[in-house]
Amino acid sequence: MRSLILLIAFSIFIACGPSREMRYRPAAKLGTYKEKGDDKNVADKRVIIYNAYVSLKVKNSDSANAALKAIAEKNGGYAMSLGDERAEIRVKAELLNEALLALQTVGKVTSKTVSGRDVTDEFYDTQIRLDNAKKARQRYLELLQKAENVETTLKVEKELERLNGEIDSFEGQINRLEHLSTYSTLTIRLKEKEKLGILGYVFVGAYKGIAWLFVR
Repeated sequence: MRSLILLIAFSIFIACGPSREMRYRPAAKLGTYKEKGDDKNVADKRVIIYNAYVSLKVKNSDSANAALKAIAEKNGGYAMSLGDERAEIRVKAELLNEALLALQTVGKVTSKTVSGRDVTDEFYDTQIRLDNAKKARQRYLELLQKAENVETTLKVEKELERLNGEIDSFEGQINRLEHLSTYSTLTIRLKEKEKLGILGYVFVGAYKGIAWLFVR
């Protein structure tokens, strides 16, 4: 029983204490991120989320949405939402500039903002917590096999349930950050050009005629 208590205490220590040797261990499938080397030849990759916000004046929102969907797919991404006044698409982060240039073929860009958010610390801290939680779960699985009574079994199973919940949460956070750094989000505010009525076209025609006379 004493050895069982010591093993539980050791497992809790493992779960709570970050492992220093894992601090800069990169996660799998981060090849698109910008790398920064160090003296120990460990790949310390920055995880940065880039987003763009664009205001676009278009002739017709329906045709604009179709064009935006095509731009997203051409640049390795997909359309998240399409509407009369607002659209959101995602493109591969390394193709963000190409997608922004392509928006000029859809309509007139009246404003544009590109922002980046460095989530490197959040990513690696979450990865460390995930690895430690998995180590602790393995310890508790070993304890479960050595449990000598029902009370101890129930306590260990309760801890396993808690750890499984934490592991699922950490994995979800890591997957979300990986996805958002791989795909940049473009939020496009759409505004249709004002359509002139019959009188409007008459006045525009008259104005152009008068302007032509002055030029002559």
